[in-house]
Amino acid sequence: MKKVLLWLIVLVIGISMVISFLFTGCKAKTEVVEETATEDEVAEEPAEEEAAAEEPVTIKVWFHSGKGEERDVLEKQVEEFNTMQDEVIVEPIVLPEGSFNEQTAAASLAGDLPDLLDFDGPNLYNYTWAGHLIPLDEYVSSELKDDFLPSIIEQGTYGGKLYSLGTFDSGLAIWGNKAYLEKAGVRIPTSIEDTWTFEEFNEALVALQALDEVEYAIDFKMNYGVDEWDTYGFSPIIQGWGADLIDRSDYQSAEGVLNSPEAVEALTWFQSLFVDGYANAAPAGDDDFYGRKISGLSFVGHWMWTPHSEGLGDDLVLIPMPIFGKKAVTGMGSWCWGITSQSENPEAAWKFLEFLIEPDEILRMTNANGAVPARKSALAQSELYGEGGVLNIFAQQLEEGVAVPRPITPAYPTITTAFIEVIQNIVSGADVKSELDKAVKKIDQDIEDNQGYPIAE
Repeated sequence: MKKVLLWLIVLVIGISMVISFLFTGCKAKTEVVEETATEDEVAEEPAEEEAAAEEPVTIKVWFHSGKGEERDVLEKQVEEFNTMQDEVIVEPIVLPEGSFNEQTAAASLAGDLPDLLDFDGPNLYNYTWAGHLIPLDEYVSSELKDDFLPSIIEQGTYGGKLYSLGTFDSGLAIWGNKAYLEKAGVRIPTSIEDTWTFEEFNEALVALQALDEVEYAIDFKMNYGVDEWDTYGFSPIIQGWGADLIDRSDYQSAEGVLNSPEAVEALTWFQSLFVDGYANAAPAGDDDFYGRKISGLSFVGHWMWTPHSEGLGDDLVLIPMPIFGKKAVTGMGSWCWGITSQSENPEAAWKFLEFLIEPDEILRMTNANGAVPARKSALAQSELYGEGGVLNIFAQQLEEGVAVPRPITPAYPTITTAFIEVIQNIVSGADVKSELDKAVKKIDQDIEDNQGYPIAE
């Protein structure tokens, strides 16, 4: 009896242990399943976040209305970029060129700048000084930088940092009517090494003026009106004489530089061309050279290639900038791109800019607007600007040091406004020295009012 009772006790204990083991195992298994489920749920959260991050980013891009060909190309580039990838959506906004700077300034104050901004090159320094742009150095490799024309990098650099890249550059030259030049017995230069001397240039004006077909020898595009053209086009004349718009050693004053004897001499000569009838201060329209053919030369840039070539055909010749005073100087620089400091998606903005500066896209733009391709790899492929191209002189001038950038200072808006006023007034007969003195006072006062425009560290 005792043995039976003992076996019953052992059996009960054994059954209890089995039940306990099974219960504990089930509980543990349930905890593992619950823990696994929790981990799966946690794992799903990053996946959902990653899916959300893959949603396309929309960026705003502002660009100036400019020439119709430029707008057409850029609109197509935006459309194709938006179609070719699904990470960035570009929302373009076109603003009038004439008021572009004012609208940009107003937007910056309102905190409403776009992600990517198109702007005229010399305005970069004021924009950067005011904190509107971010450096591009982290996006631009040394190899990419080396492929750009030196003038593009020079224009885009301020305080040792790169803030802009352009898809094209610019330049000045003398466009000539070959038939008139040959009839007048004027030598036609073909490279920057054999350009006209100052004496030859003046002799060419006299010879052309004597032709029955010519009403005035040279068209200075005064039909452009009160415009940046006056600074871009005519500051190279005073620079050829050895003067400048400001003292570039420290950018702190224009005194003794803009109103120097060299500047006075240069602009007195320039004024005489209008007084003596070799130039027209108020042409009726844009086509006196290539349409009406009443002028033998046109002092203007690359952007007139299409109308000039269509109007003159085989009679069109391109002559490098003459030596004015001591040397030949041409303007340079053009509209370019920068990423604003108010952009919440600078990487997305760079992605679109990176697309715009691809060699094929650069050529697409420059084939339309006639500008100089900004990258060497694109320039080499250009039928117009490559070696042997009909517009290669513009590339020579940019690559061989004939081109001079407009002053690299935040004071540039005041400098150009003051110089534009000088040109407009002297062409109308005002005293050259007095006008230059007034311009110097305006520029120096602006620099003083802004404590010399110190570069932020």
